[in-house]
Formats: sequence, structure tokens, C-alpha cells
Amino acid sequence: MSKSIPSSPKILVIKLSSLGDIFHALPAVHSLKQDLNASIDWVTQTSYVDLVKCFPDVNRVIAFPRRDFLKKSSAFVRDLRREKYDLILDFQGLLKSALVARIGRGGKRIGPSFAREGSNLLYSAVAGPKNKNRHAVDEVLDVVRYLGREVRKPEFHVVFPKMSRTEPLPRIAFNPCSRWQTKNWTPERFVEVGRALQERAGATIFLVGSSEDQPVCGLMEKQIGGRVVNLCGKTSLVELGSLLQEMNLVITVDSGPMHMAAAVGRPVLAIFGATDPKRTGPYGERHRIVALEGVDCRPCFSGRCARHDLACLRNLPVERVVAQAMEMLKTAR
Repeated sequence: MSKSIPSSPKILVIKLSSLGDIFHALPAVHSLKQDLNASIDWVTQTSYVDLVKCFPDVNRVIAFPRRDFLKKSSAFVRDLRREKYDLILDFQGLLKSALVARIGRGGKRIGPSFAREGSNLLYSAVAGPKNKNRHAVDEVLDVVRYLGREVRKPEFHVVFPKMSRTEPLPRIAFNPCSRWQTKNWTPERFVEVGRALQERAGATIFLVGSSEDQPVCGLMEKQIGGRVVNLCGKTSLVELGSLLQEMNLVITVDSGPMHMAAAVGRPVLAIFGATDPKRTGPYGERHRIVALEGVDCRPCFSGRCARHDLACLRNLPVERVVAQAMEMLKTAR
């Protein structure tokens, strides 16, 4: 397969969303950039354009106007078709992303093994057999194998602007919210962890999240007390990346900021409920997972708890999280 790839090929990558999934695609993009000396353009939703511009391997970012597509479709198509590509790689695997791949000017269109919604009918090929018993990062790397390239240790090539924080060390970021109720540990438990880490480690706690999370983080700020910096809803994605770089530890639920923190090399302590850390946990060896064992329905991969008590999260002891955090702080830099 590799013999059919021209020298220094032009590649179009399509990964529209979401935040965590975009970071999952980074190692594959970096590998193709390095091994093929490729020029890579990336199509993503408008809300992620500034973020993708922080990926040095990407030459041009093309905004997909999801919210007002009918109004801006003509401009989008013109921008998309400005270049002709040797390869078009759809890392999303949905019908809308496959349609973007078809609109793009190029020869071979390759989709992911996890393609659904009939998107595989629009590709020239699918990269590898479907295998969900592995991490999402490894799934996306199927395209590297398909193209006959060696899969090396995954690298997340991202550069955020430097930020100089002056708050006392250690600095610990809390990201307590996700879009799924079944991923979210209770705010009250996070408050207990925050108080314990202030008392035992003298920590400064940073609260991060989206604007929708502000009521939760506002209440947590008051209840933790002491040195708390509440930046929930106050940072762009790029600013969030810069902030996370300054942390000694990130304690989080399964969410996009969790993957961002792992990508910038920060140690992550991740609390898991409905989802499986083997598939969507923070990628790398320095991170730790806290999850409750012995709950038969876990992981359920559902946004609603069928037993209506969220036992996998509500029964997770605070002290387990505090103990793991203290251990991680011993080696944090």
C-alpha cells in the first residue's frame, strides 16, 4: 500500500468533534506527518478551529459550519475544494464526515474501522477490522498500519501558549463535569477531596469546565474555601490547554479536558463510572484510574443509570481518590 503514496503527499484529515476525539487522532496525524513528510489539512467544527491551529503538524484548518451549514455551505465547499489531496482520511466515521470526504477533491478516501451510519459505503477503503476492545487512540492508528507504516509510541504533538501562574504549588485542577450524568462524581465528593488536599498538601485548587458547569463550580468554590481559583467557563479551549500545562495534577471525570491534560503531559487522576477507561481513559502510563469494582452493570456506556442510583459513582470512597492524589503528587513536576 505504501508504494502507492507519492513523496510528501497532501493529506486531508476529517475529525469534526468532539474535544476528546480530536486528541485521540493526534498520534496518527503526527505519525503520518513524520513518516511521509506529509502536508496535512484538517476539517473540524468551527468551535475547534483555534484548538487545531495549536497542532504543529497541521498546515491548514478548514472550518465545518455545523450550526449554520445551509447559510455557509457554499463557502465551506469552496474552501474544502481549494486543494487536491492524495489521501482523504475520515477519522470520524459518521455519515456527515463521510460526505465531507466525498466532497473533498482527492483520490483514495479511507474511513475508520469503527465507521457507522452507512458511512463505509462512501469510502474507497476502511482501515482495518473493527475492534472495540482497545483504546480509541489505537483505533485511529489503524490508518497508519493500513498505509504500511510502522506504529511507534504515540505522541501528542500540541503546542499551547505559555502561561505563568503565581499561585502556590502544588496546583491541582478539578474538572468535575461532563455531558453524561453517569460519568459525574458528585460535587460534594469533589469538595471533600479539595479540602483534604488543601489540608494535607497545601494545594491550590483550580476549577475548570464549560459555561454550563458554572453553577456546579460556583458552589464548589464556596464550599471548598481557602485557595480556590474558579476559571470554569472563563477560558477558551486554547487558554484551557495553557492552564492545564501549569498543573501538577488534574483530577477529572471522563471528559474532553481529561484527554487534553494527558496530551500536554500532565498526570491525570480520572474517576470513571459508566464508561471504560480501557477505551477512553487518559492515554499513557503516568495516569491513574479510580473506579468502583463489583458493580455488575459497570461499564454500561449509557447516559442514564438503569438502576437509578448511580451506585458506581456514589459508592466510590473519597479517601481512595485522596490517597491516589497524594501518591501522584510525590512524583509530580
